[in-house]
Amino acid sequence: MPISRAQKADTVQALSDMLNANETVVVFEPKGLTVAEFTDLRVKARALGGTAKVTKNKLIVRALKGTRFESLEPLFKGTTAIILSKDPVAAAKVTFDYAKGNDKVSILGGAMGAKVLDKAAVEALAKLPSLDQLRGTIVGVLQAPATKLARILQAPAQQLIGVTAAQGRKG
Repeated sequence: MPISRAQKADTVQALSDMLNANETVVVFEPKGLTVAEFTDLRVKARALGGTAKVTKNKLIVRALKGTRFESLEPLFKGTTAIILSKDPVAAAKVTFDYAKGNDKVSILGGAMGAKVLDKAAVEALAKLPSLDQLRGTIVGVLQAPATKLARILQAPAQQLIGVTAAQGRKG
């Protein structure tokens, strides 16, 4: 059943809003993915804060106009789908991990902000730690000096207790 012009305009606007709300877009070719497989991919994307979307190329190309992802237009040939995320690494990580385990998914490229990424750059981005992992590492690095200082300050007291206990046993 054909879609009306108003429905197409609404879809384009929704896609445009979605593109503007995210930091990273990965474009891939879902060659023969079943509905169940794409649903699995969608669930994995959602778990990392991303969104997987399949739409007609004409609609997504219209939605790209006026966004920072406008330069992705040449990638939308044939069967395509996108994964978007606010986390700069999540979309690439989900797509790359899924493509590793399923030969039906082929990464075409993507963009992080206004920077266009080829397939190799998307794969390199996927191998980086996620934003949450980086935050955890930074917190660990910041806490390490305080923990070491606390251990150093406690050491003399523990040594004094050990010496007095040893003296008590001798005497």
